[in-house]
Amino acid sequence: MVADFKLRRSKAEVRGLAVETSIQIRLPIEGMTCASCVARVEKALKKVPGVGSAEVNLATETATVTLVAGARPESLVEAVHKAGYEARLAPAPQATGPDRAWWPVAASAVLTLPLLVPMVLDPFGIHWALPGWAQLILATPVQFVFGARFYRAGWKALLARTGNMDLLVALGTSAAYALSVYLLMRHAEHGMPHLYFEAGAAVITLVLLGKWLEHRAKHQTTEAIRALQALRPERARVRRDGQEIEVPVESVRVGDFVVVRPAERVAADGEIAEGMTHVDESLISGESLPLAKGPGDRVTGGSVNAEGLIVVRATAVGAQSVLARIIEMVETAQARKAPIQRLVDQVSAVFVPVVLGIAALTLLAWGIGTGDWERAVLDAVAVLVIACPCALGLATPAAVIAGTGVAAKHGVLIKDAEALEVAHRVRVVAFDKTGTLTVGKPSLVALEPASGERSAVLALAAAVQSGSEHPLAKAVMAAAKKEALAVPAAADVKVTPGRGIEARLGERRLAIGSSRWMREIGVDLAPLADRQSALERQGLTVSWLAELGAAPKALALLGIGDELKPEAAEAVAELARRNILSVMVSGDSRTVAEAIAARVGITKVRAEVLPEDKAREVEALRKSYGTVAMVGDGINDAPALAAADIGFAMGSGTDAAMHASGVTLMRGDPRLVAAAIDISRRTFAKIRQNLFWAFIYNVVGIPLAAFGLLSPVVAGAAMALSSVSVVTNALLLKRWKPGD
Repeated sequence: MVADFKLRRSKAEVRGLAVETSIQIRLPIEGMTCASCVARVEKALKKVPGVGSAEVNLATETATVTLVAGARPESLVEAVHKAGYEARLAPAPQATGPDRAWWPVAASAVLTLPLLVPMVLDPFGIHWALPGWAQLILATPVQFVFGARFYRAGWKALLARTGNMDLLVALGTSAAYALSVYLLMRHAEHGMPHLYFEAGAAVITLVLLGKWLEHRAKHQTTEAIRALQALRPERARVRRDGQEIEVPVESVRVGDFVVVRPAERVAADGEIAEGMTHVDESLISGESLPLAKGPGDRVTGGSVNAEGLIVVRATAVGAQSVLARIIEMVETAQARKAPIQRLVDQVSAVFVPVVLGIAALTLLAWGIGTGDWERAVLDAVAVLVIACPCALGLATPAAVIAGTGVAAKHGVLIKDAEALEVAHRVRVVAFDKTGTLTVGKPSLVALEPASGERSAVLALAAAVQSGSEHPLAKAVMAAAKKEALAVPAAADVKVTPGRGIEARLGERRLAIGSSRWMREIGVDLAPLADRQSALERQGLTVSWLAELGAAPKALALLGIGDELKPEAAEAVAELARRNILSVMVSGDSRTVAEAIAARVGITKVRAEVLPEDKAREVEALRKSYGTVAMVGDGINDAPALAAADIGFAMGSGTDAAMHASGVTLMRGDPRLVAAAIDISRRTFAKIRQNLFWAFIYNVVGIPLAAFGLLSPVVAGAAMALSSVSVVTNALLLKRWKPGD
């Protein structure tokens, strides 16, 4: 893992240029073992001058820190080191895979098993034990060689005046080892006493085994990121100066023509300039079938060219590519904490000191009350061992990582853990119409001139719309191009968001816009009112071409239709099955909006809503129904997406919509809204289960240990099992599929 620097721009501007005021750094942290470690590292980082925020994730073993401009990143490393852990700005050592560090576990187990044989044979009436000196020889390397990591980390915790899992294990096993050595020396001349070397050795071996299994499980939770990173090809073939050369993929520039052969991965986002093929984008968008592509079609870097040779003109490379942004979103989601984690942080801050207090009371109570100090030590050891808060620290991040990872695999990009937590509470989903429930590629279906020839009127309409990128404008331009009309040049183009566009053609001032805007500027719509009603009943969006002046007049009526997405009705039905209400919030006329809504099964419609009013509609829905999700794809949807409790942006939409949303749906399939809510609910069900088991281990185990009903060996096994069970439970999310 590499320390990751990301610039964040503030809203402050100087002469129109954004001023960079902070940087975000992602640091690998080594040595953390439990929730207490997380709390301590966060506390240390937040004390560093210039740190705006710091979040530490146990499952990913990273810290995400926001620094003000000018602060020293090296100071973060120093702070982590003083807290007893290791961090680096340089690349971290690469993990060797899920089987890393297996041999200490195996060696420790080989030395421990002979010590446990008497415990296994005793229930069968076979009373046998190794000589005391043999037990000492076997237990010592386990205690001080394989258990050295606990001493090192525990000592650092003591220096930092805090506690952690390692300190508990070190204290507990040292007590059992020391008691055994004392008994061996004291009774050496009077026969072999009962020794407890097996307790300390077994606890260390079980904890090491638990951490190894935990590492394997955590490796699986983060495989989504590794799978995405593996999509990046290392080299690319580009055409430069008439020659085809092979260069590192980092050297590809916008505008380069990249040659992609069959079975190769596309090296950069771009448009196909030559060739036809099918492209497999399954690992990027979740789309299971290869898509047919030809000249002019867009392709995404990392996707696989299935058959024909193609030449792609690069339009986005490096950090600006779709794949890089997907990886960034998934990494951010997995590194950020869910709000529910704050409860765990508060508990873990006081957990270790409380456990040390309970262990001390157990020792004194049993020792003074019964005079049996051997039993007192063993019961105190059991308290220390079973109370290790590993499971608490892993309960939330393991589930978040697994949930966001499997969601990304199926084309649902969740921005952060907070969005994941909010999504499971959604009670109403507000849908924009164009590009969300419809394909977003409208066409001119009807053109009704008030007078004059149709082709002349269409040419005027195309001239006015030539200054707009709105989908409706593109529909008019496409119709004019199809009829090979000569479109006059327009000047002084002015766009009025949510209403329309106006421009000057020679001496004439023309405007195209909604019925509402036409009435506002005094255009008489009566001559074509009946035809307007007929078109709207067909579900067409109606726009007017008018000539402005002293007496504004309507020149033509335009009826524009947009095909419904085939999945739209199924998406609304799926939400209804989950008791989630669907509402349409659209800028179209009520007649058009209600016609489209009826076709997909939506019964509540907010029509003729201006972009600036969509946010107010979202707020009204929140007051009436509770948690609101907004689904949109355009710039005009960005305010509503930001105002909603959670926004869902179509991956085929604008960057503004995606930045304002908490979830991006890579395929633009509205059914993924229900899928995102479903994976959110399942993830938080896993978090609740994990927290329950993490707490129950301690709530039940600590009293049992304190009352002498739990041996240190059983306590060690239970503690190791708690961490493994929490991560394994989270891994069950990997089996999720949309529609399950």
